[in-house]
Amino acid sequence: MRIDAHQHYWKIERGDYGWITPELPTLYRDLLPEHLRPSLSRHRIDGTIAVQAAPTVEETEYLLGLAAREPSILGVVGWLDLHDPNHREHYRRMAAHPKFVGFRVMIQEMPDASRILEPAFVEALSSYAEEDVPVDLLLRSDQLGPLIRLLHLVPNLRGVVDHIAKPAIAEGRLEPWLSQMSEIAGHPGIYCKLSGMVTEADHAEWQYEQFRPYVRHTLELFGPERVLFGSDWPVCLLAAEYDEVFEVIERSLPERWGAAERARLYGLNAKEFYKR
Repeated sequence: MRIDAHQHYWKIERGDYGWITPELPTLYRDLLPEHLRPSLSRHRIDGTIAVQAAPTVEETEYLLGLAAREPSILGVVGWLDLHDPNHREHYRRMAAHPKFVGFRVMIQEMPDASRILEPAFVEALSSYAEEDVPVDLLLRSDQLGPLIRLLHLVPNLRGVVDHIAKPAIAEGRLEPWLSQMSEIAGHPGIYCKLSGMVTEADHAEWQYEQFRPYVRHTLELFGPERVLFGSDWPVCLLAAEYDEVFEVIERSLPERWGAAERARLYGLNAKEFYKR
């Protein structure tokens, strides 16, 4: 099974996508399964993991409803605010849906990333870690320090770093991203998504070779058993078409990688991580 482990769907009229404005005409429109289907077919993708794009429980419920009608959605990663005292109530309701596979912590949107180190947050995350709930971690590379400290407090977390933590690809900088990702990869329960990279480069003038060092370092750190392919469609359309995103990965993989490693990257790891 081939799985795109990170993509989004939305209906603009729902009104909770504050970051999608008319100034982003590429994204400011309904983008739904029928729009992605040709790309999935072209690359022999059997199904996807749909990830929340708005910080609301209502959007997660919308995605779960969409998943109930759309066979290609294998799982939904919802939104959960661990600072909300009612997070358990929301989680239980979402987890009752057969296609709910976990939730995403949007560290990227926190004015102060150290909020993830607050005792109530750590306690909440630890409880989900005890239950082996998959957790997506959305953050920028300049927020990796607090995440490293969090993983020492919750060492048994089943987590996946989205978008290789958004390093400074446009500037070609590797450090301190590389050293910090090395620490994170030392936690065996943490995976990494090869996703969201094209939008970290110059949207108009990126080159395929820019991504190779970031992809290869990620593969060296996490190994073929803990990396997941994700298109980040339709956000990727700001910089690249689906075909180009796929080509970025293909051109960056080590020459020694064969069918077994590709099978893990393009599906098996996602299936295992999200328990599909």
